Amino acid sequence: MSKDTEIIRGSGNVFRDLGHPDADKEQLRSLLAARIISVLDEKKLTVRAAHEATGVAAADFSRIRKAKLDRFTIDRLMTILAHLGQEVEVTVKIHPRRPAAVSMEMRP
Repeated sequence: MSKDTEIIRGSGNVFRDLGHPDADKEQLRSLLAARIISVLDEKKLTVRAAHEATGVAAADFSRIRKAKLDRFTIDRLMTILAHLGQEVEVTVKIHPRRPAAVSMEMRP
């Protein structure tokens, strides 16, 4: 027995696909946090060892590991990466967004 499966291509930004209002900012914060976690793993640093090596609060590293990023600005995450010996290069591409789907709902 086979069922029809619909495949929907994502935008490349899960936050946009889920309708988050600040999707681009959330995506960037997530990418930076993922890199911080990768560096910690590569260097085999605990949150306490990362604190001792960088001066960044252990609680901040713990929040990043738990993906609790609402307290972090993009520049703060970039600064943490710099403290971990990483250089961040940013490329910006600007283009018009695709229009959202138009609702067929009738309004009075």
